[in-house]
Amino acid sequence: MTNESTINKLIEMRMTALADAFRLQLEDASMLAVSFEDRFGLLVDLEYTNRKNNRRTRLIKNASLDQPEANVHDINYTSGRKLNKQLIERLSTCEFIAGKHNIIITGSTGSGKSYLACALGMEACKRYYSTKYIRLPELLAELAVARGEGRFKETIKQYQKCALLIIDEWLLVNLTELEARDLLEIIHARHHKASTIFCSQFAPLGWYSKFSEAQVADAILDRIVHDSYMLEIHYINKEHDKSMREVYGIKE
Repeated sequence: MTNESTINKLIEMRMTALADAFRLQLEDASMLAVSFEDRFGLLVDLEYTNRKNNRRTRLIKNASLDQPEANVHDINYTSGRKLNKQLIERLSTCEFIAGKHNIIITGSTGSGKSYLACALGMEACKRYYSTKYIRLPELLAELAVARGEGRFKETIKQYQKCALLIIDEWLLVNLTELEARDLLEIIHARHHKASTIFCSQFAPLGWYSKFSEAQVADAILDRIVHDSYMLEIHYINKEHDKSMREVYGIKE
């Protein structure tokens, strides 16, 4: 078997990085002094790294983060907001995902809830956890369409598989009875099986008023509140501190 034939087979198997590295080794005379085992090890390491990088890129793309530029290292702790830096740094290790715990991020409009959630979502992708960002209105609309097309159970299973689900604009408006029950299906399917980040303008005590059925509200909150880390974003001076949209010049 010729080297060119080997390279062509590697390309056919979609191992292009390995093929390119093998070609470079053949062109590098100094590699003749390197043992077969070491040369093979170098090739395997390169292909392995390339596949891991490609997987990470796919996870980031599939996450559909609202702010893909978000980074935990760029979180502003000196903008007049009260942030629990120690807890955020701990959560950025993604141990909460390994433990199947949730995070509740609360704060007023423009306080940086979405940025913080997306920054944690990016850390999850970097650690190869499947991640999905979605606004609650979009999620409810998707579930309604899936129900109408007979794909409801399939859609629930897809959301169950996601290691980290970020739900933004959580309970911003009141839910209909059907929306609340659809939401319960998602929350129940992920309970103790996967992690969810909830971004809300309201503390959990204010969530009850968004439901028309007390029993459904209790069922949903019972599966969230008692198993979540709380991140509350408070302004030190509400009248003078700028919102994060103002700080970074983000338009509505």
